[in-house]
Amino acid sequence: MKKVPFLVLIIMLFLAGCAPKFDKQQEVVKDSSKSKEKAIIPKYKISDEYYRTILPFEPAKARGLVVSNLNTRYDIKEFETGLMRIAQNNFDPNKYLFQEGQSLDSHTVSLWLNRKFTKAQAKENGIKAGDNIGLNPLDPGKGNIDTRNKKYPIYLAHILEQDYLLKDSKNKVSLGGVVIGLALNSVHYYQKEEYGATYNTKVPQAEVVSHGKQIAQQVLQRLRKMDKLKNIPITIALFEQKQKSSVIPGNFIYYTNVDAGSGQVDKWEKVNEKYYLLPSDTANTDHRDDNVAFLNFKQDVEKYFPNFNGVMGRALYEEDQMKSLNIDIPIQFYGSSEAVGFTQYVTGLVMERFPAYVSVQVSITSVNGPEALIVRKANQDQPTVHIYD
Repeated sequence: MKKVPFLVLIIMLFLAGCAPKFDKQQEVVKDSSKSKEKAIIPKYKISDEYYRTILPFEPAKARGLVVSNLNTRYDIKEFETGLMRIAQNNFDPNKYLFQEGQSLDSHTVSLWLNRKFTKAQAKENGIKAGDNIGLNPLDPGKGNIDTRNKKYPIYLAHILEQDYLLKDSKNKVSLGGVVIGLALNSVHYYQKEEYGATYNTKVPQAEVVSHGKQIAQQVLQRLRKMDKLKNIPITIALFEQKQKSSVIPGNFIYYTNVDAGSGQVDKWEKVNEKYYLLPSDTANTDHRDDNVAFLNFKQDVEKYFPNFNGVMGRALYEEDQMKSLNIDIPIQFYGSSEAVGFTQYVTGLVMERFPAYVSVQVSITSVNGPEALIVRKANQDQPTVHIYD
């Protein structure tokens, strides 16, 4: 049996473990400002937690920017998937369809991510007056560079748009809501000279939140000036990304739902989510029982291979309770039977060591690539296990 690509495997696991709904595939009419086109709603729905997408697939107008604007691959994944979780607070996955953002293109997003410039700075950098619309603070360009970067950091790192569509009784699909994610920096990186060393300054969370909310209000007002978004419900969420060296992702900290037609943010909802590295001093302080459980799991793994010491976990907490746990075990095997035996052993540990309400995924890898994947969904009696041949 040939090795299955990792992404394909994940899709297979979701299909196997989430009891998909097999409704009939539907052909609908997609209504846009320019034209009416035929589109397809896929018949498969993985679970109630996921949105159906509409076909043919239309990539985001700002596709690709997230990779260059966020600090780590962990932040990239969490920013996108976490924004979908935020969307579910206002847009029911059983009613709405998902589509990548079609209103904000790469050029617009790039301009919004700039700093504001003085007229002299704009002229020096060849920036037209109409393009001087950056949402990050003006750097006056005078005085000590370290002081300036601490006082005027780059707050806004990226903007992500997700569109949510509604189907009416006449099988017509149209835009029903928009969700905007604002990725904010907890650490600001800067250079004193081109191609020189990179320096950084930490941005206090209170400052991140304050400026993030101000930026959100400006973004809302700009969106309302777009014809297709004048009378659409809009959700805006603030995401605080981690520093470049982090091995866990950042998290969403606040979101707001704005009614159709409104141009004012009235109320913010706090998001009680946070990632922890296991084991760690921080996790031991905040969630000692979970940290101890993971240490016991780690010790059991090391009993199997006494010279091994590389088990690491990333735990997502919601409302101060662990919701999911991703575990990485990089190890070297010297035969297929060794890999099979170890995977069976770890599967047993997963079922014994972690509460049933926690979703657990264990990736076992070696220098040759993926070796095994263990997935135990919340309250699942039997885990899904795949060993790569």
